Amino acid sequence: MEHGIILFDGVCNFCNASVNYVIRHDGRGYFRFASLQSEMAASLAQTYQFSTEGMASFVLLENGKVYTKSTAALRVARQLGFPAKLLYAFIIVPSFIRDGVYNMIARNRYRWFGRQDACMVPTPELRGRFMN
Repeated sequence: MEHGIILFDGVCNFCNASVNYVIRHDGRGYFRFASLQSEMAASLAQTYQFSTEGMASFVLLENGKVYTKSTAALRVARQLGFPAKLLYAFIIVPSFIRDGVYNMIARNRYRWFGRQDACMVPTPELRGRFMN
């Protein structure tokens, strides 16, 4: 099975909580993870020709394509179990509206949810799912 790769802001509490949610609800182990601050993210950015500068929380790499913002979030939700997969229905909402909401949350994520001084360290059981 090929894996989707989620690149996330490793110092953002909201982003870390989101990654933990994905891990708990990704029964197939489909997703792999790397922080945007990592060398792995820089290497993937070069390979897939996107910039990690100014990234507003996470990127999804899936089937050779790069997804960002609300489209990335909804594509992740689609791979998870019920009820999260129901969120994919919002893909019919025009992206400028979805991304507007996404951008508002991303702009305020540190103020609303806080940040850490360093990227999260996965437990030994989860280390294989992290690409850092």
